[in-house]
Amino acid sequence: MIRFGTSGFSYEDWIGPVYPKDLPKWQWLPFYSQEFDTVELNVTYYRVPSAKTAAGWVERTPEGFLFSVKAHKSLTHERMEPDFETFREGIEPLARSGKLACVLAQFPFSFHPTADNTDYLSLLRNGLSDIPTVIEFRDHAWVSEETFSLLESLDFGYCAVDEPRLRGLMPPVSRASGPVSYVRFHGRNAEKWWKHEHAWERYDYTYSEQELEEWIPKIQDLDSEDALVLVYANNHFRGQSIDTIRKLRQMLG
Repeated sequence: MIRFGTSGFSYEDWIGPVYPKDLPKWQWLPFYSQEFDTVELNVTYYRVPSAKTAAGWVERTPEGFLFSVKAHKSLTHERMEPDFETFREGIEPLARSGKLACVLAQFPFSFHPTADNTDYLSLLRNGLSDIPTVIEFRDHAWVSEETFSLLESLDFGYCAVDEPRLRGLMPPVSRASGPVSYVRFHGRNAEKWWKHEHAWERYDYTYSEQELEEWIPKIQDLDSEDALVLVYANNHFRGQSIDTIRKLRQMLG
């Protein structure tokens, strides 16, 4: 089963291109869920949600809707004193309602394949217990059969990414390694990837159908495995991610 959605839904620059100008902010998620049946929550990277906030997400979406939740930065970027219990408590309403697809643990470019970092992945698995979890690496050195074997042993999914083809970044490799397969489209704005004034500039990119075409057989191959396949577009500036997902859905039939 393939689910399509965007990375985030609460953007002021979506007013006009995506959301009607008179639509109250609290109705953005219900409006979004009329077309899409899943969303990736990036806000949870910056702050752990309260159970009340998570319950609100559940209430404002229809039955069968799924959330992917980005792991808090203390679990992936800081890593000194990861508070797994507080994070699990915050997203518990999503899990209890059956609307939690998985946790996305996105590690920074500085997270290299060292013995210590490999050990940390085991710690992360223990800390998140039985929550379905997907790992996104930023350093291309992780792409190896050894890594995929490690992910499989820990029951972690692998996050395939499309991003600028810059030295050191992840290549467009897809692989099924756990109960959830994951694909993220970050855009290919190479000029602004490392040098930008505002974070959104990195994701200001419109995909052509020709660029997306190379991912069609990869997504189909993932769908042939016994796993949930989640496809998200993160080129969110002014709703370009909406266009990306619409194109992909049409191309995949």
